[in-house]
This record gives sequence, C-alpha cells and structure tokens, in this order.
Amino acid sequence: MTLPIVLTNEAEDDLGQAAQWYEQRSSGLGADLVIKVRETLARIADNPELYPEVHHRIRRAPTRRFPYGVFYRRMVDRLEVIGIFHDRRDPSLWQSRA
Repeated sequence: MTLPIVLTNEAEDDLGQAAQWYEQRSSGLGADLVIKVRETLARIADNPELYPEVHHRIRRAPTRRFPYGVFYRRMVDRLEVIGIFHDRRDPSLWQSRA
C-alpha cells in the first residue's frame, strides 16, 4: 500500500522560495528544481524506508542535480514532508520542525 505524501505548509514555502531563487538566477531553473523535487517525492513514495533516518524518525532524501534534501517522516496514514532545505543550511532549522 502506497501512503500519500503530504507537504506541510513550511515545506511548500521552502520549495517555493528555493524555486523562486533559482528562477531569478536563470529562466527555467526554478521549474527544474520543482521537477527534481517531485521526482524525489516519487522515489520516497515508492520506498519510504530507502533513505536513512537523520534525526528522531526524520529521513532525508537527496534531490538530483540540486543540493537539496527532502526531510520527511512516516506517519500512520501518510508520509509527511516537513522541509525541503539546501544542504548547507543550518540543520537546526529542519530539526525544530521534527
């Protein structure tokens, strides 16, 4: 059974801000980031246990091409994405959402 993936409001904001930043650098690059994040979400949905736990039941799935991680946890009825962060950001930001 495949669990639905739900992005928290914060995770949606993370993705929107990152896509906007990349789009300002080069037309189409923000859309590419969104595509790569969606591909990552599909891999998570296919195999939620594939990626290692990094903090209190939170797992990190890397995106391809971009230095971002999708941070998520398995709930009873869903996979909850709590953040989408650049690899160089302070980890306490996503850890505070755990």
